Amino acid sequence: MGLFAKRKEERLIIIIGCSQLGANIANTISDSGGSVLIIDRNEEAFRKLANSFGGLTVIGDGTEISVLLEADIRKAYAVIAVTNNDNTNILVAQMAKEMFHIPNVIARLYDSERECVYNEFGIDTICPAELSAKEIDKILSMGNAAED
Repeated sequence: MGLFAKRKEERLIIIIGCSQLGANIANTISDSGGSVLIIDRNEEAFRKLANSFGGLTVIGDGTEISVLLEADIRKAYAVIAVTNNDNTNILVAQMAKEMFHIPNVIARLYDSERECVYNEFGIDTICPAELSAKEIDKILSMGNAAED
């Protein structure tokens, strides 16, 4: 059962960054009946959320302890940092892991060479460039198989 699946007990998932990715994740969790809260500095960013979004939004800087406490981070099952800034994502992820002892922390990073920093802290990462490269390789491999 994935993070997005409906659970018997409520498990709060906090997302930092209402980018297109953040909004898509939040919408998916909300649509599946999960408990989700999304934080972004820019109130306009929340327009990316679906009209049916049933979660909570907090306007603020996800690197500020007061904002994380307002978001009830101590009750979080998972924190997902998907801002457009690697430094912000690593800072939020470290805070979630080290200060608040969140069991599931995921951070998006653009610079795959920084992955070792995240791994030292037990933070899972997703790297759009690597995911795209793997998907392109898979598509090209399927095309070569069709030619054989």
